[in-house]
Amino acid sequence: MKKLLIVAFLGLGIGFSACNKSDSGSEMTRVNVRLTDGPGAYDAIFLNVKEVKVLSSSGESTIAVNATPFNILRFRMGKDTLIASQDIPSGRLQEVRLILNDTGNTVVINGITYPLTTPSGQSSGVKIKVNETLEAGVAYTMLLDFDAAKSIVQTGNGKYILKPVIRAIPNAVSGSITGMISPAASSPKIYAIAGTDTLGTISDATGKFWFPGVAAGTYKVEIKPTVTPYVAKTITDVVVVTGSTKDLGTITIN
Repeated sequence: MKKLLIVAFLGLGIGFSACNKSDSGSEMTRVNVRLTDGPGAYDAIFLNVKEVKVLSSSGESTIAVNATPFNILRFRMGKDTLIASQDIPSGRLQEVRLILNDTGNTVVINGITYPLTTPSGQSSGVKIKVNETLEAGVAYTMLLDFDAAKSIVQTGNGKYILKPVIRAIPNAVSGSITGMISPAASSPKIYAIAGTDTLGTISDATGKFWFPGVAAGTYKVEIKPTVTPYVAKTITDVVVVTGSTKDLGTITIN
């Protein structure tokens, strides 16, 4: 039996495998950490993840990351990458912390590489609250969704800071929205709105956009071009169904 839980930086991912027992006889559950990304207007963003700490009712577990700095922008629009995998004691999952190395985190803008600093991420870790049970005999996957557009902050002196925005996407109780903006040169910001809840993203270089982890319901999708003279457009009555993707097709911006 498998159970899937997705987590987002709002846009890294975590997975869990079948359980076994440790030498002491305690029940163990394999945790696979997966990472995906929301689009951002950068050439590349290289993350150098040191380890992942998992806090649960059974205590704290450290999962080593066997990866060199990788470009998170390669893993978007439904793609993800496995960054860590390990057996940990079963129990009630409370928090996940992503620990970055002191060096190796960079952003590439217009062909120029800039170092990224993340004070909190390098010490106690980027903290993601999770409320999920790691059950014996159940395979889990946790996907961390990193929001590139909101996670990079430029300072007044021309330096860049990494302040990761991550969210947990409960795949079992959610769907998704996708579509294609034409022309892509309009470079719009796109919002999915239901009541007081708003999700935001941008399209990629081809005009494609994707909202993962969208709760079931009826949404209004607003497309707001950032380039003149293109005009904003609103699509109403966008119905999202659990476990499926609502494809809006090609949306033409006048």
